[in-house]
Amino acid sequence: MKKAGTLPLWIICWLFTPTLMAQPADLGNWLIYFGNKQLDGRWNIHHEAQFRNYNAVGDLEQILLRTGLGYNLTENNNNVLVGYGFIHSQNYVGASDTKENNNENRIFQQFITFQRLGRVSIQHRYRFEQRWFDHQSFRMRYRYFLSLNIALNKPKMSDGAFYCSAYNEIFINDRDNLFDRNRLYGGLGYRLNPNTRFEIGYMNQFLPNENRDQINLITFFTF
Repeated sequence: MKKAGTLPLWIICWLFTPTLMAQPADLGNWLIYFGNKQLDGRWNIHHEAQFRNYNAVGDLEQILLRTGLGYNLTENNNNVLVGYGFIHSQNYVGASDTKENNNENRIFQQFITFQRLGRVSIQHRYRFEQRWFDHQSFRMRYRYFLSLNIALNKPKMSDGAFYCSAYNEIFINDRDNLFDRNRLYGGLGYRLNPNTRFEIGYMNQFLPNENRDQINLITFFTF
């Protein structure tokens, strides 16, 4: 009976895992660090760094640095945060081998809510971004992120748990082409202790005129 009860969790995990690996797309690599510093009371500081490559090794696409100050509306389940991000991009010009550099300064506001159902952890994130670019343009963007973490060898996400991770995030522009992109991800993770998790996964990024594949290596650290 216990084994039968876990079957729907594997089905959920499988449904969220991307199935488009056979489609032609460049295989990139993202190295990602997420950090969270808990302050006195309900305040927290978020910080992250991402190193993104067009290829599995080398060929820089983007460096992203982001930080923010958050506040827990409830003890564990609801957090609001205001933050800043700096993004340096090296984008290819059309189909050529030429790259152009672009820097972006970004302010964002977000709300995150968590639910836990047995061994399943669910996260919803709503983010609103204001973006300034080198060429003096300004844009706004809205993002919705839904993720599942499913403990595999433990009854819940505890120390020593291997887990299946999956998420989908959609990006909507404020004007022109409303659809910006959609990211679909599936991976496997390991929780070392309450402060540290490691994760490896595959992400397919759907863009208006193409789709691209990334292998993501992620570290989560809370202190």
